[in-house]
Amino acid sequence: MDQRRLILFLIFSFAVIMLWDGWQKHNRPAPAPTAAVAEQQAPGSSVPGAVPTPSANMAGVPVVPEARAAASNAPRVTVRTDVLVADVSAEGGSIVRLELAQHKSKTDVSRNFVLFDDGAEHLYAAQSGLIGDGLPSHKTVFALPAGEQSLKDGQDTLTLRLEAPEQNGVKVTKLMTFHRGSYLVDVAYEIANGGGAPVNAHAYFQMTRDGKPAEAVEGFGVNVFTGPAFYSEAEKFQKVQFEEIDKGKAKFVKKANDGWAALVQHYFVSAWLPQDGVEREFFARKVGDGLYSSGLIMPVAAVAPGEKGTVATRLYAGPQEQDKLEGVAKGLDLVVDYGWLTVIAAPLFWVLSWFHKLLGNWGWAIILVTVLIKAAFFPLSAASYKSMAKMRVLGPRMQRLKELYGNDKVKLQQEMMEMYKREKINPLGGCLPILVQIPVFIALYWVLLGSVEMRHAPWLGWIQDLSSKDPYYILPIIMGATMLIQTKLNPTPPDPIQAKVMLAMPIVFTFMFLWFPSGLVLYWVVNNTLSIAQQWQITRMIEGGKSGAKPA
Repeated sequence: MDQRRLILFLIFSFAVIMLWDGWQKHNRPAPAPTAAVAEQQAPGSSVPGAVPTPSANMAGVPVVPEARAAASNAPRVTVRTDVLVADVSAEGGSIVRLELAQHKSKTDVSRNFVLFDDGAEHLYAAQSGLIGDGLPSHKTVFALPAGEQSLKDGQDTLTLRLEAPEQNGVKVTKLMTFHRGSYLVDVAYEIANGGGAPVNAHAYFQMTRDGKPAEAVEGFGVNVFTGPAFYSEAEKFQKVQFEEIDKGKAKFVKKANDGWAALVQHYFVSAWLPQDGVEREFFARKVGDGLYSSGLIMPVAAVAPGEKGTVATRLYAGPQEQDKLEGVAKGLDLVVDYGWLTVIAAPLFWVLSWFHKLLGNWGWAIILVTVLIKAAFFPLSAASYKSMAKMRVLGPRMQRLKELYGNDKVKLQQEMMEMYKREKINPLGGCLPILVQIPVFIALYWVLLGSVEMRHAPWLGWIQDLSSKDPYYILPIIMGATMLIQTKLNPTPPDPIQAKVMLAMPIVFTFMFLWFPSGLVLYWVVNNTLSIAQQWQITRMIEGGKSGAKPA
């Protein structure tokens, strides 16, 4: 019995320590960039942050240097749709600020969440340009339309036309098309060649961002992965750490005829999504002190004199809504990363989503999923509780054996094993349900931490964000109380030290759970409550004379 209790304690403590350690790692602030870090430069450029140039197979394309890495003070035009508020800069036609109207700030729910930022919290922009003689880059100043551009009632799309200065008879127009109810923006360049020579060019599309973590969850400031990510059919999903870019050790697909380039952060993602079948070259580089660019380069079909040519792609900038990402681009749903427990977490989220559609509340969906999980584990749990109930019945006999053979440990173990054999009790029978539930517990933790659907999702009363801690710590305290009740229902360990350790566990776990997402604590409260009911009923039956235990 002592060994079984110790094993249970070690297993569950290890699981909680893993969660705690992961939480603390996420909370750790990113190290400040130092001048000692060697800057990576664009091939063939002596200026940090230069416009990306293609590799050797696209050599001969001149480089347009970037004047500075800081946010530009160029004129802007604001574009409003039902889901986006975008500030488009005259400099390059870059989206330098982007608010998501249906998602609120973590620190101030009266304000929209800001994804692209011009320096208030981060430097983060979607940039693009053309590589070729006299062609506009993301540093070229375009002519902007006058006044704010808003999507009107009955209007499904809004197209912003930006005119670049004519060079050598070549006129370039950048078109950005916004859609109602969509986080997709179509970005295209029209090239009208009024010169006397063909125009040979490449187009690049990139995200430029600082290396600071994204928004933090209140309390500890949780920061999950923030950085570039790439996808191709051959190499699948690849994440790149900013630290890997600093050290020149970033590994990702370099060329493909499919796939996309993204920048991932907690709950949100921005991605350039070219059509499949078009050659593309991926890149990620350091362009300044704590500033990084990642994206892709595409060839532009040669434009003969007197002809027009176009190059286009799509930009997604919005939440990681799992039921929609896969429809946007193949593999884009992989940015929702549940780690090594994805095989459990993904089905859990699917079931949660189904219950949410049924009930319209994520909190009640978590409760129903808990009941479902408990029902699935019912036979295992019943066997465990029967074993523990029988151990409680045998408590006086075990104490008697300890008094008789306390000085002979070998004899004591032999007598206890014989008693277990006679009573058909497995002393380790309570371990299996705990072992099975630990992966589910951790998987649900990552579902609640990584799913934007849980962000600011209310349950009832004081719980208005299931992805954040309980603001009044009510659920953790209830959870600790249920753990204490379970401890009292379990057989008391003969060893006084182990008994004290078991009594201390509810206090330790309550402290740890104070900062866990309230949705996860809700799951554990409901799970413990159901376990108490089941264990109490089984214990009452066994202790009422149905255990079959023989008299000493």
